[in-house]
Amino acid sequence: MKAYRINVFQEARDYLSITLGLVMYAIGFTFFQLPYQITTGGVAGLGAVIFYTTGFPVQFTYFGVNIFLLVAAVKILGWKFCFKTIYAVFMLTFLLGLAQSLLEALPTLTDEAYLLSDQGLPQLVGDQAFMACVMGAALEGIGLGIVFLNNGSTGGTDIIASIVNKYRDVTLGQMMMFCDIVIITSSIFTPVGSFQKLLFGYCTLIISNLLLDFVMDRGRQSVQFLIFSRQYDEIAAAISSTGRGVTVLDGQGWYTKNERKVLVVLAKKRESTNIFRIIKHIDPNAFVSQSKVIGVFGEGFDKIKVK
Repeated sequence: MKAYRINVFQEARDYLSITLGLVMYAIGFTFFQLPYQITTGGVAGLGAVIFYTTGFPVQFTYFGVNIFLLVAAVKILGWKFCFKTIYAVFMLTFLLGLAQSLLEALPTLTDEAYLLSDQGLPQLVGDQAFMACVMGAALEGIGLGIVFLNNGSTGGTDIIASIVNKYRDVTLGQMMMFCDIVIITSSIFTPVGSFQKLLFGYCTLIISNLLLDFVMDRGRQSVQFLIFSRQYDEIAAAISSTGRGVTVLDGQGWYTKNERKVLVVLAKKRESTNIFRIIKHIDPNAFVSQSKVIGVFGEGFDKIKVK
């Protein structure tokens, strides 16, 4: 029952974090990319290309394409991969529509005059298109990082990349980058397309990917604990109850020649505080060594991937 409650809490935390990431992405994309006709990657970028050309709402293109891809993904990759993706697709569809409605109503709500795009969307930073590019890309990259860090996905090119990766020796990053470049390049053929906006699109892709990697690397930092305590069994049981594995080693003090048990724990950096609290509560006099590790692979951590 306790493990079940922990799992429910972790799942709820994942969904809340995914929602936060999607909100940031929707704001960055809708408030800073669309009004300046800047095309980003992914299915949202494809929706933007269609929006610039026909005026068809981005969220409907995003939803329609992802439903088609999800049907294929369920058959090829299974439900486990798609469950949180389905949630993200429905939520982001709603958030994109909501964000655009808020943006269109902004002049009325604030009684301020804004420059308007060809689609009638207010340009929040005036004629500073590059500033809009940087702000939008930053919010998108951080938002996607939060989504991916919590085992989520926004669908689109993620699904295409995962399907191709299953059958071909092509990494997810390479496939996603290829799809994004094709989508951004296609924006040059829209009525609002220009070489300058094409460069802004490439800048958006670079900035968002850099921040995505930064958020992912920060969130995946791992640490190693060596714990020396006479109450090792209680500490091991308490840490294990949180879902984190514990290994018990036999040790011997060289000076005292006394036998001593040593606990080895590998954990995410964000879990460090909770582990220290457990140790202090059970044995405030425990001897603890904490060190950073470059990479941890296997169950509960990153998957081992070798070409």
